[in-house]
Amino acid sequence: MPEPYDVITMGRIGVDLYPLRTGVPLAQVDTFGKFLGGSATNVAVAAARLGRRAAVITRTGRDPFGDYLHQALREFEVDDRWVTAVDAYPTPVTFCEVFPPDDFPLYFYRLPKAPDLEIHPDELDLDAIRSARIFWMTGTGLCAEPSRTATLAALEARGKSGITVFDLDWRPMFWPDGAEPGAAYARALRHATVAVGNLDECEVAVGEREPHAAARALLAAGVELAVVKQGPKGVLALHRDGTRAEVPPVPVDVVNGLGAGDAFGGALCHGLLAGWDLERIMRYANAAGAIVAGRLACSSAMPYDGEVTRTLADGRVAAGDPAASAMTASASARSSAQTPEALS
Repeated sequence: MPEPYDVITMGRIGVDLYPLRTGVPLAQVDTFGKFLGGSATNVAVAAARLGRRAAVITRTGRDPFGDYLHQALREFEVDDRWVTAVDAYPTPVTFCEVFPPDDFPLYFYRLPKAPDLEIHPDELDLDAIRSARIFWMTGTGLCAEPSRTATLAALEARGKSGITVFDLDWRPMFWPDGAEPGAAYARALRHATVAVGNLDECEVAVGEREPHAAARALLAAGVELAVVKQGPKGVLALHRDGTRAEVPPVPVDVVNGLGAGDAFGGALCHGLLAGWDLERIMRYANAAGAIVAGRLACSSAMPYDGEVTRTLADGRVAAGDPAASAMTASASARSSAQTPEALS
């Protein structure tokens, strides 16, 4: 039997087209950078950057953008064997505007339907999903069929073996008008061992947005570890055994807040696999997220372990990060702020 994966993620993929000029609306932007995107995919990239064997389960269109995503995944050393093409729908494209430090509007082009929502239960490699040390799924995967049934089938196959992470990932624009996510979220939480979300996402999942109440409600819903991201107030983590960690954000000159949460997720996986104590994991994940907030892109901005370690030692993200300055046309648009809320 092949060696189990450290991390298998399941969910969104697409092409991010980010403006290479910041601080202006899209109507005034004439140059863009093209990047691999999608939250579940970015988490796999972040884990791979930290030395973990990672794969992603998702689908693209059968088009040149789909070809590009396969190429990018391989360059990032993320296994793309479960990334398959859908004839009926184009590969999604996402644009953003960049107004540091805290305004990053997103424009999703996922119509008439995104291929990553066409994952079918009978296509899943359940043996690989069962054996993965971490399986990571998202709330977006629950928003439509057949993805919802496939995601729940993967969770049920896990049977709470290993670490199963539910990224609450609430994107209301992806859900049909009038759809209520509560039942699907509750079912997923019963199968997950870890839940990760910001205050808005916690409120959708368990009806609580006060951080400590939200964490307790997530534990009551079935998980072993609740991670509540509080934006500029940092992150709270509460384990069923009573272990608790609440750590402040890492100071950073924000370039683009998109992708910070995905870097946090990949680093969270790395720390859980390493068996670190809860506070160390949260500090490491916070630092990884801050590094990406100081850069323009998401996937290509994911940090290596040495960068995270250096940031923790310095107590802040180094000013003049070459990965940011090389990709950002307007350095003057930067503003100093704390680590932003995860947006991607």
